[in-house]
Amino acid sequence: MQATLTNASPLCFAASGQVASAPAPATSSPHTAEAVCATAAVDSSTLLQGQKAVAIRHNGSVYRLQATKLGKLILTK
Repeated sequence: MQATLTNASPLCFAASGQVASAPAPATSSPHTAEAVCATAAVDSSTLLQGQKAVAIRHNGSVYRLQATKLGKLILTK
């Protein structure tokens, strides 16, 4: 199983912790926006697609992303 992220747009995390779309570019100061932009976020359910674990290929190595019974994620090489 492979998951591919294409055409990722930056996501922003508002003070409430909710994900919002990237704000419009600020014309006065980059620090005036209330949302803080981060790298693109992918929901774990999208990656796992109902499975307990998924293999991720990165820079020639294969990693295993696994969901635990307590709802945590473990990434191993």
